[in-house]
Amino acid sequence: ILLTAPLRGVVVLLLVGFTWLLASALFGGDSSLSVRNIFTGTKEEPTQSEPRPRRYKCGLSAPCPPKHLAFRLVSGAANVIGPKICLEDKMLVSSVKNNVGRGLNIALVNGVTGELLETKTFDMWAGDVSNLLKFLRPLHEGTLVFVASFDDAATKLNDESRRLFEELGSTAVKELAFRDSWVFVGAKGIENKSPFEQRMKNSKSSNKYEGWPESLEMDGCIPLRPPLES
Repeated sequence: ILLTAPLRGVVVLLLVGFTWLLASALFGGDSSLSVRNIFTGTKEEPTQSEPRPRRYKCGLSAPCPPKHLAFRLVSGAANVIGPKICLEDKMLVSSVKNNVGRGLNIALVNGVTGELLETKTFDMWAGDVSNLLKFLRPLHEGTLVFVASFDDAATKLNDESRRLFEELGSTAVKELAFRDSWVFVGAKGIENKSPFEQRMKNSKSSNKYEGWPESLEMDGCIPLRPPLES
């Protein structure tokens, strides 16, 4: 079948266009041109990729104000995944650091400088609560106390240990029970109740894991204290 001259011209243009596109794909040519653009003589502007969301300390969604400490607490998941305590983008407690344990995971921080003082775990299922009492009784004024539970954080708690946590600003520790999830930030000498506390009750009807509630996650900004007057 003989093609008319105009039709042959169209076919030739199409063949040239597709050959050019193929060569561009193979040899790294400008891929912003399309078949439509070949005939219109226009060039598509490359689409701008979505900007990545900024990452702030400890994964917070916004930066903390000056003279505030950024923190994130994550309680353990069942008895499998350990808790995490992050402060100012530094992981203080985690399974990776190999310093987590069943029960209460606690980090003490200087409330004036933000310096880590100590981390320690207390087994509240088979341990001795007297070790926890010896740890909490001598805390200095202004010391920040970060707490994340793992597995069971309550069985060995007695009246004195609960009272000591209440003096640090806790309202949930009074009712903390077997295998409840708990995250808390308190301070020695706090005048009011702490705004940084969450508790998830262990309940068969609502547990996320068999025998355990879901893990809790809490973050925020804690103001540094002014230096104590001598």
